[in-house]
Amino acid sequence: MQRTFDIFFSSLALLVLLPLMIPLVIILRFSGEGEIFYKQNRVGINGESFSLLKFATMLKNSPNLANGNITLKNDPRILPAGNLLRKTKINELPQLLNIFLGDMSIIGPRPLTQDHFDIYIPSVQQAIASVQPGLSGIGSIVFRTEVEMFNQHDDPKIFYAKYISPYKGRLEVWYVQNKSLLTYFILIFLTVWVVIFSKSKTIWKIFPSLPKPPEELEKYCL
Repeated sequence: MQRTFDIFFSSLALLVLLPLMIPLVIILRFSGEGEIFYKQNRVGINGESFSLLKFATMLKNSPNLANGNITLKNDPRILPAGNLLRKTKINELPQLLNIFLGDMSIIGPRPLTQDHFDIYIPSVQQAIASVQPGLSGIGSIVFRTEVEMFNQHDDPKIFYAKYISPYKGRLEVWYVQNKSLLTYFILIFLTVWVVIFSKSKTIWKIFPSLPKPPEELEKYCL
């Protein structure tokens, strides 16, 4: 049933957003490095790799520069139009094609690069790989200010591996254990809600059973 709604919502969104996406394609083609889409291999359901699509917001060789797959605020690798596209999440819109084609769902664990997937313990890897990755999900909502977290620490990679990754893993396991059509629709609503009200803590009221963050992350998440 969730797949049916994924196809319906993604096809509807693509039609509605086409007037926005066409000008963006033109702007990106004639700015920065001239790249329109950014493709990156991500881990999908059953651990199979797929090409995730985004509008290009960073230099083509970004994963091999500076902080790799971790993006900081005012990151020098971000292209001229990139900051606005990333802040508004418009850069994620091409993933509607991934959803329509069946690589992703509207809701699920965010699709990970292989190196980030490998950070998780085997039980968490198994849980994440058991469902379709999502355009949004419980981890995306709780960690909506992730870039700000990184900017407050001298070594973002260590902070991610030591605190963010383990807690994200617990959140995604919670999602897999509580996955339902009702949860699907609630998380779609909450995704829109936190885009409009970025400081909202509504998710903790709706899902009181969510695993609480470690002390190091409380000020960001709660």
